[in-house]
Amino acid sequence: KILGGALVTGRISSMFKARELRLQRDMREHSKYSTIPKKKILIAGSSGLIGTQLVAFLDTGGHDVWRLVRRPVKEGSKELTWKPDEGILNSSDIEGFDVVIHLGGAGIGDKRWSKKRKALIVDSRRESTTLLSDTMSKLENKPEVFIVASAIGYYGNRGDEELTEDSPPGEGFLTDTVIDWESYANSAREAGIRVVNTRNGIVLSATGGALGRMLLPWKMGGGGPLAGGKQWMSWISLDDEIYAIHHLMMNNKCEGAYNLTAPNPCMQKVFSKTLGKVLRRPAIAPIPGISMKILFGELAQSLLIEGQRVLPNKLEESGYEFVHKDIESALRDSLGKWR
Repeated sequence: KILGGALVTGRISSMFKARELRLQRDMREHSKYSTIPKKKILIAGSSGLIGTQLVAFLDTGGHDVWRLVRRPVKEGSKELTWKPDEGILNSSDIEGFDVVIHLGGAGIGDKRWSKKRKALIVDSRRESTTLLSDTMSKLENKPEVFIVASAIGYYGNRGDEELTEDSPPGEGFLTDTVIDWESYANSAREAGIRVVNTRNGIVLSATGGALGRMLLPWKMGGGGPLAGGKQWMSWISLDDEIYAIHHLMMNNKCEGAYNLTAPNPCMQKVFSKTLGKVLRRPAIAPIPGISMKILFGELAQSLLIEGQRVLPNKLEESGYEFVHKDIESALRDSLGKWR
C-alpha cells in the first residue's frame, strides 16, 4: 500500500508539473503576439495528435477557433461539415475566416502500404487540399493564410547530407506524394493567399505518434536500435510543432515550405540510447531491418530504415526559438521524466 501510494503521488505530481509547464509556455508564446488582433481560425484534421493540441492552444490564446469535420456537426459547437471525397464544401461556411489550417489526410505510418493504402494516402490529400484551395480562391473575403501540413519525406533517403528547404527533392513514393501534396494549394497561392507548407518531422508525444506506439515494448525492456541505428531521425517536440505553426500563422512574412524539425537531428541509435536512459530501461534489444521489412513491407523501408538529416533553417531565420533543441530534454518533457 505504501509503495502504491508513492507511485500514485509521483504520477499526480508529474501530471501537475507537466500542466504547469505547458501553461507557462503557452502564455509565453501567446504574449509574443499580444499586440496583434486575434484571428478567426478554421482547422481541418483537428482530431489528430497535432490538431487536438493546436485547437486547445489557440483557444487559450483567445482566438476564435472552429473545426471542419466530416461527421454531422454537434449542436451549439464551433464546427462546420464537409465531404472532401465527394467534393462537398459550402463556400459560404468558410467566408470570413482569417486563417485556414489543414492537417488532414490518411495516416502515412498507420498501416502497411498496399496499393489500396497508397492510393488512399494520395487521394485523401489531393481531394481535401484541392477542395479547400479552390474554394478559398473564389471567396470575396479570402483568408490571410492557408497552412497545409506536409512532410520531410519530400527529401527522400539522403544519408548524412544536411537538408534544408533549399535542398532538391529525393525519390520514391513519399517524395512524389509530398511534391504533389504541396502543389494542391496552388490555386490559393495564385489567388493571393499566403500559403505555408509545414514539412513535419517525427512529432514526439507520449499520447500518440511514433513515440506513443513504442512506449509499451520499451517499458517492458524490449527496446533497442532499429536496423543498425545509423539512420538519421529528424524529430520535433509536440510543443515546438504547435508553437511553430502559431509562429508561421502570426508572421505575415512567412510563406512557402518550412521544415518543422528540431535543430539537432540524431541518429536512431542515439535516440534509442537516450530513450532508454529517460525511461530507465535497457536499450539492448535491436530490431534487424529484415524483420521490419517482413512485418511492414515498403513502409518500413521508407519510414524506419531510411532517414533524413533535416534542419529548420527558414524557421530559425524567421525568428522562431525552439523550446526543445536536444533529444533528451524533448523526451523528458514529453514523458514527464524529469531528473
